[in-house]
Amino acid sequence: MLADATIPLRKPIDGGHRPMFIDGQWVESLSGERLETRNPANGRLLATVPSGTKEDVDRAVKAARRAFHGPWSRMKPFERQALLLRIADLFEKHWEEISASDTQDMGLPISRTRANRLRVVGMLRYYAGMATAITGDTIRNSIPGDVFSMTVREPVGVVGAIIPWNAPTASSIWKIGPALATGCTIVLKPSEDAPLTPLLIADIMAEAGVPDGVVNIVTGTGASAGAALAEHPDVNKLVFTGSTLTGQAIVRASAIGPKRVSLELGGKSPLIICADADLDKAVPIAAMAVYAHSGQICIAGSRLFVEAPIHDEFVQRLVAFSKGLRIGDGMQADTQIGPVVSRRQLDKIMGYIEQGREGGAQLMTGGRQLTDADLAAGHFVEPTIFTDVEDDMVIAREEIFGPVISALRFEEVGDVIARANDTPYGLAAGVFTRDIGKAHRIASALQAGSVFVNGYHLLDPAVPFGGYKSSGYGREGGAEQIDGYLNTKAIWIDTN
Repeated sequence: MLADATIPLRKPIDGGHRPMFIDGQWVESLSGERLETRNPANGRLLATVPSGTKEDVDRAVKAARRAFHGPWSRMKPFERQALLLRIADLFEKHWEEISASDTQDMGLPISRTRANRLRVVGMLRYYAGMATAITGDTIRNSIPGDVFSMTVREPVGVVGAIIPWNAPTASSIWKIGPALATGCTIVLKPSEDAPLTPLLIADIMAEAGVPDGVVNIVTGTGASAGAALAEHPDVNKLVFTGSTLTGQAIVRASAIGPKRVSLELGGKSPLIICADADLDKAVPIAAMAVYAHSGQICIAGSRLFVEAPIHDEFVQRLVAFSKGLRIGDGMQADTQIGPVVSRRQLDKIMGYIEQGREGGAQLMTGGRQLTDADLAAGHFVEPTIFTDVEDDMVIAREEIFGPVISALRFEEVGDVIARANDTPYGLAAGVFTRDIGKAHRIASALQAGSVFVNGYHLLDPAVPFGGYKSSGYGREGGAEQIDGYLNTKAIWIDTN
């Protein structure tokens, strides 16, 4: 399935079985139960993996705890930096296999998974730099006498990480990278819908020389392995990316401990197109702000607010662009839109499309499951655009996680800001305008963790990413993320 057959396969995707990774060893679940993972483009069995349970999570956490108190805790910052740089080099070496694994496991076109190399390798090298940049402070206090005060930063301990299926590589490194940089250890639970690349990553980590027990990968369902990790009393920090509903359950479970928690949850992001926007630029970006990965992206700009004077023209151009997209198996180099991850997700999306029709929105294009020829065995949904959408419609309120755009007309900027903010979510937002003053005013007023001006999906390792409101708290990327993996200790010395 790889474009270049000369690239050696570390983990062939051939329908076989892959164990999970605990304490530097490839192991089975104690129950012996297994899960299947299938290619969403054609239904082909890719592999089976262990169905981890509470007992498996417990042995992974114990391994992580031993490693945290072992030689790993005595490694110097420059040694952790060198380790992360070795991992980055290996990622570059094996990127073709990593990208092919992602594409087959969760459907994102190979052109996009290949293009993620710069971001993911950049993340690893950014974390390598941060490993030697952790500092404390000396603080002048007001205690009588000669009393010295300072702070030191120490790793929080064992990190439990739960990631979704829509970005296995980037999500894994967003969790593992800061753990390694700060001196923490980690137990990562990938989604049961896309577990293969995290297991490949574990293999690369072992080759790079990550000590046993520092990185552990436990496969299994969210209800079993995920819940056990969230509840485990010896986990010091939880990091979770996924739905808001699951995030709320994780917060409740984290009270056992208690644990520090970082959450990156759902979104229903507004994208505002002002009448003075560059339409040639705005149309394709607005489309792919939703259609990228078939809409299965938490920051998808699925509420498209278009100013009245250009509304009809913009929608017409958006429809034409949508109809020209190439839909198919993600392993084909010219595919622009791949499948959604599972039959369950497809049924959910089609249910929302039907609710849009029944609610009175006008279907401008799409709205069908594609079952023609080579697409019949996969989970494909046409890029879909609704107009005449009202703010209180289900398709404008709830996260669909599919290639569905709700176009809403607005008359003035003040009105659209209030409407854009009228949502429980606050993960991302966007605006297109040629007026820099207007761009600043709108960006400042939008209640979102990331605001994109004249662009979308802009991410960089040094820039923090996260949400407002029900989209979560804590940040991934940037110095703020590193802070979340560290405890601050105050030290007082009376020198009298």
